[in-house]
Amino acid sequence: MRHSRTASYAASLLLAAAGALAGPATAEPAPRTTATGYVALGDSYSAGVGAGDYLGSDAGCLRSGRAFPALWTAAHRPSSFAFTACNGARTKDVLAGQLGPLGPRTGLVSITVGGSDAGFGRVMATCVIPGRTACLSAITGALSYVDGTLAGDLDRLYAAIRVKAPAARVVVLGYPHFYRLRGTCAGGLQDVERSALNAAVDHLDNVIARHALDHGFVYADPRTTFAGHEICSAGPWLRSVTWTDLTESYHPTAPGQALGYLPLFAGAAL
Repeated sequence: MRHSRTASYAASLLLAAAGALAGPATAEPAPRTTATGYVALGDSYSAGVGAGDYLGSDAGCLRSGRAFPALWTAAHRPSSFAFTACNGARTKDVLAGQLGPLGPRTGLVSITVGGSDAGFGRVMATCVIPGRTACLSAITGALSYVDGTLAGDLDRLYAAIRVKAPAARVVVLGYPHFYRLRGTCAGGLQDVERSALNAAVDHLDNVIARHALDHGFVYADPRTTFAGHEICSAGPWLRSVTWTDLTESYHPTAPGQALGYLPLFAGAAL
């Protein structure tokens, strides 16, 4: 009888210990942070320069209510939206001044960057002035910068985005071709220069895409959605040179944002 009581007592201790290790049967895991906020980073193509309807919060950045980040937000209502993209922003500007809203709750990030770094604004200003040699030389200089400096700057920026927003889906968008060759333009640049500018965009987009994919980001190519709507096409979605407002030159119009960039981003954001 005494042996039976001892065995029963030992069994009770073992069961109690097992229960303590297992914890209460009704215990639930700690709730996880839901990452549903959206942050739009980048340069003038994300800010919406050229689309009009500029927001008054920061006139210098020319953020537009018709830009694809604002249009996507209006349609999808994320839990939060931070619009820090700014006209003329380079990779170092985004790194230093636009990443503040990123955090654990950020579920989606969009970014266009690299064109300002390469100096495409200066290239276009050079190319619209008659002189093929100067135009082609400016393009060569821009591509040298892309290969020699921009690649490393992109890596540093992309790494910082991932550290600050570890749960986010990051969509990196490129740039469309500027010109439709053998198109409707009667004057201005010749197709030699137009072709060289399009090839420069190809080179820039390829570098951006490669480094974005290296960091596990999604790359979205606007050369596909803008095909047939370049400058010199019958229905362009890009502004040609505008002498009264040079800032808006060579940027997407409101239809370019709504029909070119928005569906591209919406598909990549899924």
